[in-house]
Amino acid sequence: MKIVTEDFRVPANNKVRIADWPTRVEPFCESKEDYEEVLGKHRERLSDLQSKLYADNHYALLLIFQAMDAAGKDGAIKHVMSGVNPQGCQVFSFKHPSAEELDHDFLWRTTRSLPERGRIGIFNRSYYEEVLVVRVHREILRAQHLPKELSDEKKIWKERYRSIVDMERHLHINGTRIVKFFLHISKEEQRERFLKRLEAPEKNWKFSRTDVDERNLWDDYMKAYEKCLSATSTTESPWYIVPADDKRNARLIISKTIVETLESLKVDYPKPPEELRKQMKEIRALLEAEA
Repeated sequence: MKIVTEDFRVPANNKVRIADWPTRVEPFCESKEDYEEVLGKHRERLSDLQSKLYADNHYALLLIFQAMDAAGKDGAIKHVMSGVNPQGCQVFSFKHPSAEELDHDFLWRTTRSLPERGRIGIFNRSYYEEVLVVRVHREILRAQHLPKELSDEKKIWKERYRSIVDMERHLHINGTRIVKFFLHISKEEQRERFLKRLEAPEKNWKFSRTDVDERNLWDDYMKAYEKCLSATSTTESPWYIVPADDKRNARLIISKTIVETLESLKVDYPKPPEELRKQMKEIRALLEAEA
């Protein structure tokens, strides 16, 4: 079954209704072996393109992963990016903001971690937490010490969406391409994965009481995601809603999307100037003569 990444892309200026997007689709592979082969091809192609991106040094790629707990962000990053040269790839995870971060504008802490030209940056959670978690937990917003006239909750979310879209457009026109993945897991699948974490000693460390507390706010989070995805999926920096109940399918969709994005940049190894080519011929002749 062919993966058509456009099927999972949120069109710009489109009102998203989460219930209309599936958490599971038909398998793209018939077996585990088939899956490993396809993912391996994606990783091989990704590795080649990442090397060219690094050598070309004109573009950067920022990959953003957002999801509810247990949706598979860590696993997707691990399996999809395992073939990439660590020298050209940076991964950042953003947890609850520190006191220092709360005293800056909401984009400050992530802006410091943006990828350089030639590199792939991965945000495991991101500045989007500021219109997702913060929207659900208003006490975090109050802890940010915003001026009273700027903290009107009837206006602040639209203002933050606009700040995000403007920032992403600024990055785009300066060579950073942004691709955003929302791993869309069902509440039932999350329940089953939580149970597996509780049953397997090697996975106990992944679980905390707050996971259940957040699960109780599921409907609030879905509303926040709907508004966020609707307001911030643009032609230049799209969101992809990835069905995440099937981890293999999710990883194949993500890897294919990244490969297609890099292919669209048409990056390649720089050609040496004529003078350097002459020197290379001379050096080669000297080295061959040593034999």
